[in-house]
Amino acid sequence: MVDRELGQAVIVYDDPDGETVEKTVENEHIAYFQDHWILKTGEEDGRDLVRRIPIQRVHYVERSVEQFEREVSTLRDQVQSVADDLRSKLLGGEGGRESHDQEPVHIDVNEGTDDRGR
Repeated sequence: MVDRELGQAVIVYDDPDGETVEKTVENEHIAYFQDHWILKTGEEDGRDLVRRIPIQRVHYVERSVEQFEREVSTLRDQVQSVADDLRSKLLGGEGGRESHDQEPVHIDVNEGTDDRGR
């Protein structure tokens, strides 16, 4: 059951045929991730069906929220989560360091060398 306190969202986008579609969904059924809006369109065999809509096809998304500050905080948390995931994937584990005792390496971007002369 959907909690009505979470509000609703209206997404307006172009479908593959070029027709403009306006769809209203519960806020918990829509998210933005990796240059796509993802929205739940139903369920089948106990699994959620989702539609991924590329950002280039979306005209706008309008959401009703209880408190704008909470919505921004949620967005900030999502961005932090993605950044943490990327950091972990790119650098491995705890910032990619073999040991927590190592000093960070400073790189002079203008000269193209690090503080060890490399």
